Parts: sequence; C-alpha cells; structure tokens
Amino acid sequence: MSTAALTDFDVHLWSEGSHFRAYEKMGAHLDEQNGTPGTRFAVWAPNAERVSVIGDFNGWNSDSNPLNPTGSSGIWEGFLPGVNQGAAYKYAIRSRYNGYRVDKADPFGFSAEMRPSTASKVWDIEGYDWSDDEWLAIRKGVHGQHAPMSVYEVHLGSWRRVPEEGNRWLTYREMAPQLADYCHEMGFTHVELLPISEHPFDGSWGYQTVGYFAPTSRFGAPQDFMFLVDTLHQRGIGVILDWVPAHFPRDEHGLGYFDGTHLYEHADPRLGAHQDWGTFIFNFGRNEVVNFLISNALFWIDKYHLDGLRVDAVASMLYLDYSRKEGEWIPNRFGGRENLEAISFLRKFNERVYQEYPDVVTIAEESTAWPMVSRPTYVGGLGFGYKWDMGWMHDSLKYLEHDPVHRKYHHNALSFRMLYAFGENYMLPLSHDEVVHGKGSLIAKMPGDDWQKLASLRLLFGYMFVQPGKKLLFMGDELGQWEEWNHDSSIAWHLLDNAGHKGLQRWVRDLNTAYRGERGLHEFDCDPAGFEWIDANDAEGSVLSFLRKGYKREDDVVVVCNFTPLVRSNYRIGVPAGGTWVEILNSDAPLYGGSGQGNFGGTKAAPIPCHGRPYCLTVLAPPLGIVAFKRKGK
Repeated sequence: MSTAALTDFDVHLWSEGSHFRAYEKMGAHLDEQNGTPGTRFAVWAPNAERVSVIGDFNGWNSDSNPLNPTGSSGIWEGFLPGVNQGAAYKYAIRSRYNGYRVDKADPFGFSAEMRPSTASKVWDIEGYDWSDDEWLAIRKGVHGQHAPMSVYEVHLGSWRRVPEEGNRWLTYREMAPQLADYCHEMGFTHVELLPISEHPFDGSWGYQTVGYFAPTSRFGAPQDFMFLVDTLHQRGIGVILDWVPAHFPRDEHGLGYFDGTHLYEHADPRLGAHQDWGTFIFNFGRNEVVNFLISNALFWIDKYHLDGLRVDAVASMLYLDYSRKEGEWIPNRFGGRENLEAISFLRKFNERVYQEYPDVVTIAEESTAWPMVSRPTYVGGLGFGYKWDMGWMHDSLKYLEHDPVHRKYHHNALSFRMLYAFGENYMLPLSHDEVVHGKGSLIAKMPGDDWQKLASLRLLFGYMFVQPGKKLLFMGDELGQWEEWNHDSSIAWHLLDNAGHKGLQRWVRDLNTAYRGERGLHEFDCDPAGFEWIDANDAEGSVLSFLRKGYKREDDVVVVCNFTPLVRSNYRIGVPAGGTWVEILNSDAPLYGGSGQGNFGGTKAAPIPCHGRPYCLTVLAPPLGIVAFKRKGK
C-alpha cells in the first residue's frame, strides 16, 4: 500500500529519466487520506488538457473524478476515496490538440480485466508471503558462466490444458506444481516464459504487450503468478521472463497516441512504426520512456522475484533500417544506420539491472553480428549476460534437413560455429520461432522414415547439449511433436504412449543430467579453453569428433557425432590420455528408441598417436547418433 503522493523529487527523477522505481508512485495505489481509504492515481499525459479517472465506481463518467496536474511535469494526480481493490478503471484523456478524446488503460496498472475487456484494475501486489529465500541466496551461482544453464521455454496458455473442461487453460496455481515437478524431473535449470504481460490478442503469444506491469489475467491474479514463481524456486528452478521493449501494439486503450500526441513512440513512422508487426516503436530518446521501460524491467525482478529477462527482437532496436527499404528510414546524426538512442537505452538497462540485482541474468535475442552484445558496457559492449546463437540454430537445422547422403557437401555448416563460438557468451536456442508460421515441427524437418526422424532429433539435441554454450529448448520438442506448435491447444502429451517418443523425452532428461553433472560439459561453456577439435574434417563420413574440457583433466569428455544412418565401426579418434574411457552418453541406446549400437560401456585407449594426440580410441559411432566418453583411471 502506498503511503505518500508524488514528491517534487519524484517528479524531478521522472523527468530526467532516472526514477527506476517509478511503479511505486505512478499508476494506482491503495492509500488513505484523512483516515479515509481509497486509491491514489498518477499518470503521465503532458499534452492533455484534462485527465479524469473513470471506472465501475463512477459509472464511467469522465466528469466525476478529474485529476490535477503536478506542476509542469506532465503528470496528473489525485486521490479517490472509496475506490478499492479490484475496481476497474481507465483514464479519460482530453488532448489540448484537435479536441482528441480517448479512454486509456493505465500504463503502470498492476492488473487488468480479462480480454476482450480492456480496463485496468486497482490491485495491491504487496503482502504475498514468499518462501524462496533459499533460492535467492544461491541464484548468483546459478547464472555464472561456469554453471550449467538449461532452459525450458514455455507458453503458459498451451503447455497443458484441461480437455475435460472445454480445453481450458490451467491457472497459475494449477500449473505451478505440475510445471515445477516436470522441470525438476527433466533436469532443466530454468523456465523461460513467453511474455506474460497483459496483451489483448492471444495469437501474439504476449509479444504485443499493452499492460507492461500486469501479469495477464488469463491465468489468475498477480499473487497467483507470484505463487507460480515461488513454487518453481522452491523446486530449484529459475524463472526468466521474455520481455518486449522493442515495440508495442496500436490498440486504442494502449500506449499509442496516448495524450493526443505520439508520447511513447516517435511521430515519424520512419522511426516510430514497425512495418513487419504493425506496431509502434518506443522513442528511446525520451527520458520518460526510458524511465518507464527500465522501471518495468526492475519491477518484475523486484516484485515477482524473477531471475532474468530475455529481451526480444534486439536486432530490430539496434538498426534504424531494420526490415526497411531505402527511403523508409532516417539515418542517425552521423549518417549511419545504428540506432544510437536504442543502444544507449540497452546499455543503461543492463547497467541498472546488474547494479541493483547482480545475481540475475539478461539475455539478448540478437540475430545479427552486432559486436560485443554480451560484453560489459565499460569496454563498449551492450552489457547482456548472454546472447542467443541464432547462427548455430539456422546452420544446424539447415544441415539436418539435407538427406544424409548429401550432408558431406555441407559439412562446414557444422564446423563453422567454432570460428565465432567464444566471441559472445552464447545460449543455443531451439525456440518457439523454429516451430511456427508454417516451418513445421523439429521432427518434421528431419528426412527419412519415422525411426530416422526420431534418431536425427536425438542427435540434434545431443549435439546441442555437448556444444559450448547454455541451452534452450521449447516445450513439446522433447516429446518429438509432429505438428507445429499451436497456441490454442496443449502440446502433444499423448505421444508419450509411444515408446519412441517416450525414449526421446528420456534422452532429453539424461542429457540434462549429464550436462549438469559433468563439469567438462559446462564449466567452460563461454571459454575457448573448454573445447578442442579432434577431427573437424571428416566430411566424407559426416562425422565430427571433439573434446570438451573442464578445470581438471579428469573432467574431459570426448564426443563423436555420426550424421549418417551408417554404423561407423572401428572409428579411430585421438585422445589426450590412456586408460579406459567409459561411454557416458549414447543416443542409440534401446531405452531411447535406438538400435542398440554402442561400445559395450566403454573402450580402452591404445598408445598409438592419432590426430596429434598420444593415444587413440577405436569406437563404434552409431547411426544418426552421438556418443560421449569420459576417462576412468588407467
């Protein structure tokens, strides 16, 4: 509950763009005045002639409860007695330009009506009794570059539904124990939630946000979302939120043309309109807009204990000519294509987040070769903790779509990544974007019969987990879903009745176990000291072999990937030490749905130089399979 109105210092900080807890004063806050309970409202509308609060408490009458301007700040404020928890409201704005009138939802509203209704709701988000102290005490170590990080990407509306009740969604509270138990059983370290901020259109999956400070009412109240986060934390699962500062929708009740002027967005469509998505682009050069967005980022970490933010569509922010033809964009003051204001904003965002919460993580979805995305701002970077490796994703999927007989002609698509793999702190994503808009499911991309498709998917997942970099897998992919993702239905849980699909799920679980348990597979995820090629050049056999290393030599893991359906018997690879090398992973094992080709649990190194190393292993590389070995004594 708020205890004070805006002060002159609040107004000063807001105007200069440094009020990073603006949500404590802006918006609607339960309060009392002269002993009378009610709600205090504050909204920024500098070009308004008049602002009033309308709602179910005054018959939506714009004459009943006008707000007062706060000096020349552009902020309108007022206290309304008798307006209590759950009251629906909007701001009725009359612009000083052209007599424009509009009813707007609260940009800082903590809750919102269920769509298609569009009002904000007065809501007290304090008072939840958190039980995640143990998690918060250890989470800094969870996000370090030397720690394993395996992320399960989830769309809450379609992870699991209730077909017996009209295919309805699970609520936050219903989902909490089920999702936490599943992620814990599967070995994921984190959940990444597609945007849960309030949005009017289901088909946007949350990426067209209107209520930046309100968890969507589709699944429950704000405290219910807190319960979901709390439950995941209690099971040792971190929670990352997909956050969208790049653009926002044009819905009349939203941020666009807020007070009869282009307040949050640029007026010139060459700067302020996103052509691909039909949305507005934030004006990152305006102090108050930067203030709004950074406050929002901190809000989710502060009030909802979130452990990180994955920032969507960073490339669209960085380039003024992103997806634009000549004449459709305006160069920066130096004549270049870089969006200097957006760059400044992203650096300020990362600096502020890590300054106030050094134990969380920020992740960039950035699809170009922009330099130093995940490097500190003090050396010229953008300051993110990690960057999605979109190049690895595209190259790997394109390679696997080729018939195995043709893969030898595309071998460099696999080996190319190691030329840049440590230029950033990378996360390897197989995300929702790869299984929508007609792209088909992951398994549908694989050539061959059903057995070969499942084997290829096991190989893809195995290849991802043994590569340097953190991991991300979209829900349903671990089941080998045949249809591409549909946000209106549950993922295909029934596939687990099939042994092949059940085996694939078991494989993902065991990959997580190996990745987390084997230091050689994660300690140097972001450091070239953790990787050595054994043989990157066997294009004819379509085989890759390499070494993953940890701090200690005994943590070394040898990996062999066979991208053809042929068994590669007596395949020699050089290794750094003698002794027995135990097979710790084999994607062709029968329990995963494989054919059972393997190495009888391990093999002994011979003192024969090979690949520039003093010893060699003679192994069997299973068809469309991956095997990994770890040294056990002499």
